[in-house]
Amino acid sequence: MDAVHISDDLTEVLFSKEQVQERLVELAAQIDADYDGRDILLVGVLNGAVMVMADLSRALVSHCEMDWMAISSYGSGTQSSGVVRILKDLNTDIAGRHVLVVEDIIDTGLTLSYLITNLLSREPASLKIMTMFRKPDALANQVEVDYVGFDIPNEFVVGYGLDYDGRYRNLTSVGTLAPHVYS
Repeated sequence: MDAVHISDDLTEVLFSKEQVQERLVELAAQIDADYDGRDILLVGVLNGAVMVMADLSRALVSHCEMDWMAISSYGSGTQSSGVVRILKDLNTDIAGRHVLVVEDIIDTGLTLSYLITNLLSREPASLKIMTMFRKPDALANQVEVDYVGFDIPNEFVVGYGLDYDGRYRNLTSVGTLAPHVYS
């Protein structure tokens, strides 16, 4: 879906499809250099990271495997509920593996902080974090993120995997959702 099809639902397009893909290729090159000679286990956080994981894995030169977790701190609204739940756990034993967690967005850091603690208890050889989008002004929990696509304003954004109530994930660009949509 292109932003032109839903222009009334967006107040602004922050990043075009081309800008997102260009940045993702840059991140993949950095990840390839950092993991040179080591296999990577990409752990995607469902549902939002599907787009990022697919494109990142295709842009990598390094061998990688993929697994998925579903962790939620959101209801159907625009604010974090403050409660983190594991909805789907990994199928892979990560002990001794080089794990790269792939996120679509980090805002408060609550979900990611919980996830890091959980995964570190499983004794991976290394654990790094990659997010396509980060809201620095919304961070309530300080988390170290190794790879960041874009820092974005503390507004409700949709597209490239980011949704509002299950919609807009397939928007190829990223934009600010108009308040009339969620008010």
